[in-house]
Amino acid sequence: VNSPGGVVEGIVVALGVSALAGLLNGIGVGVFRVHPLIMTLGMSFVVLGLANVWQLQTVQTGAGVPASLRWLGSNTFADVVPYSLIVFIPVMLLILVGLRRTGFGRLLYAIGDNPVAARLSGARAWQVLIVLYVISAVGCGFAPDVWSFITARFIGGIGIGISTVAAPLYISEIAPPAHRGRLAGMFQFNIVFGIVVAFASNALLSGIGEHAWRWMLGIAAFPSVAYALLCLVIPESPRWLLSRKRDRRRGLEVLRLINPEASQGELEAEADAMTGAADGRTATGGFWTWRLRIPIALAVLVAFFNQLSGINAILYFAPRIFELTGLGAKAALLQSVGIGITNLVFTFVGLWLIDRLGRRTLLYVGSFGYIASLGLCSWAFFTQHLGIVPACIFAFIAAHAIGQGAVIWVLISEIFPDRHRAAGQSLGSFTHWVFAALLTTFFPKMVTAFSPGQVFLFFCGMMVLQLVWVKLMVPETRGLTLESIQEKLRIGPG
Repeated sequence: VNSPGGVVEGIVVALGVSALAGLLNGIGVGVFRVHPLIMTLGMSFVVLGLANVWQLQTVQTGAGVPASLRWLGSNTFADVVPYSLIVFIPVMLLILVGLRRTGFGRLLYAIGDNPVAARLSGARAWQVLIVLYVISAVGCGFAPDVWSFITARFIGGIGIGISTVAAPLYISEIAPPAHRGRLAGMFQFNIVFGIVVAFASNALLSGIGEHAWRWMLGIAAFPSVAYALLCLVIPESPRWLLSRKRDRRRGLEVLRLINPEASQGELEAEADAMTGAADGRTATGGFWTWRLRIPIALAVLVAFFNQLSGINAILYFAPRIFELTGLGAKAALLQSVGIGITNLVFTFVGLWLIDRLGRRTLLYVGSFGYIASLGLCSWAFFTQHLGIVPACIFAFIAAHAIGQGAVIWVLISEIFPDRHRAAGQSLGSFTHWVFAALLTTFFPKMVTAFSPGQVFLFFCGMMVLQLVWVKLMVPETRGLTLESIQEKLRIGPG
């Protein structure tokens, strides 16, 4: 643990555990409708218990921890528990106050498509996410020990998990059908842009000393505050206003903002269609029904294949992959920055194409690109033609950005009826991040237990299966209204 590699591995484990805990919290509330207070308390105690067990093991084995992550000199389990509770109690009080006073509990209910959501505001509740982001960033930057670090990441994981549900959902509901793919895809573009900014920020901060990593994590508080200010001007979704709040006047005003060239009659007809879809929801049953089998399968499989391409494992461990080809550490780091830029450029290309060629076509393009680039990577490692690996990785990133990267959040946000769209988005987001956590946790072990050629061949095989899935199951939704997509999938209103 005292070695630099041990510190990195410890942080990676902390990130993985806390992210998974946050996601389990989100899915418990979002899909299974567990009370948010119960889920938050339960998952917080789980994280607390894991931290104490880790500390006890460290004390018993005498392994020690880095000075920057030491439990304030704790040497016995009796010392660990009181200090953990000292940190735990104020954190939980903050969470409970937030649940009571800031509307965070309301947001979780809304994401879960709970009946209470009919009386709650979706867009306004997003502002509460900023509190989570700021607490997470500041907490990571000033963390005195591993447990505090995990707690901060846990809080940030909740915010990120909810954002991946709320943002595409909101965009899909306000976007005109002709531009919905491009606008919903901007969510993915902004994620990729954020990765590039993070690469650049980390590069600039890497030389400031021993605590550079604290600055790298803590600086996220600044864009979080900017996000909070921008959220102040976001209007409610017209579908939410019409179907949940039954505020037709305000709903028509937002529709006018979205489509200023439409006549009053066209806006009235669109509002009637949204209201009519909502009026049919009482006869359509719950989320886990046979009627919704097609959108549920699509949401799970698009997220599953997204991660089984190996995209997050390759993004997170790009320097290590490049080092396997014989590149030096410095050159490998520069190559990983190039990956971020490539991802950004081709995500923009994907956004430009998604409403021109369609979602299904882009998945075809991405699948063929995946198969070619991953297959060549595998061949290169098997035959020791390692010089082509960097080019293949860049081609893989381009294929992902144009295909799955551009399509996933758009498709999931389109295929569910109004009543179940939030729960469907939660399911897709949960599937995506769980497999991301699993892949990034086991990828280092995979390249140790198997040759790199075998690992890339596995990912290539999964993308062959994705190609078959796209051919047999994925519908085209380009240019269709959300109500028309329900009819195409034969799932009716609701």
